[in-house]
Amino acid sequence: MTDTYELHGELPSLDRPVLVVSMQGWIDASGAAAAAMAALQDGCKSAPLATFDSDRFIDYRARRPLMELREGVNTRLVWNEIELKLGHDMAGHAVLTLTGPEPDSQWKAFARGLTDLALRLGVYQMVALGAYPFATPHTRSSRLSSSSPSADVIASVPYLKNSVDVPAGMSAVLEHSLTEAGIASLGIWVQVPHYVSAMSYPAASVELLEGLRTVTGVSVATHSLTREAEVQRARIDQLVSGNDEHSDMVHQLEQAYDSLAQQAPPLDANDLPSADELAAEFEQFLRDQDE
Repeated sequence: MTDTYELHGELPSLDRPVLVVSMQGWIDASGAAAAAMAALQDGCKSAPLATFDSDRFIDYRARRPLMELREGVNTRLVWNEIELKLGHDMAGHAVLTLTGPEPDSQWKAFARGLTDLALRLGVYQMVALGAYPFATPHTRSSRLSSSSPSADVIASVPYLKNSVDVPAGMSAVLEHSLTEAGIASLGIWVQVPHYVSAMSYPAASVELLEGLRTVTGVSVATHSLTREAEVQRARIDQLVSGNDEHSDMVHQLEQAYDSLAQQAPPLDANDLPSADELAAEFEQFLRDQDE
């Protein structure tokens, strides 16, 4: 064990593994990145390879362990952990996944520890997954955007390139640390319709996994997520079709989406209505359907 992480056995010899990162604590609209990572780990049959030092990186008062109490018996404590897992995709490619809560402190030390481990494992590429709410319609494919400290890496991918100043998540810190160590690093972000961002949106998870396949070659089955996306789409369509105001908003979003795709000036975002009321109605509608 180092002062940063503990290995579960000997380090394996891997052939150009890809590292995929999705940590809890920063923006993940609809939980799309978490769902994509869960599908990836399940498809790769991932198993723990290393666990990072929770006492060092996690504030237990902010992320308290879960106590399982059974008829008065404190059976066990379930601790929040940051884990690096190893699995293989359908083609046999080695896939490393980093999941768990963002560290509550010592971000630079954590990044150094992960970078050291990535170099020891021969990682040649890192991709971080994320999702953010955006004024985009559910009737169109979710668009992907990208980030990287390397202009060459950004130029090599066909995704949106944004310009904005925002607080950084751990994935951005890792992009820099790994890039400086010579490991090509990229963040892939999916846009989630802002009016459904408080509920699950599996269509966005499918797009993230497709983006991951495009840039790394890593591929896992997405049949289950695709079926869930079809069911969700039908339910949302049902609600929209029954309300003229909802239909008008989605139509405006479609126009803005299509105009951007055609590289024409998009609609003024100020002309789009607020999604708060619509989102609340969507959530109530879906709850009623479940009942």
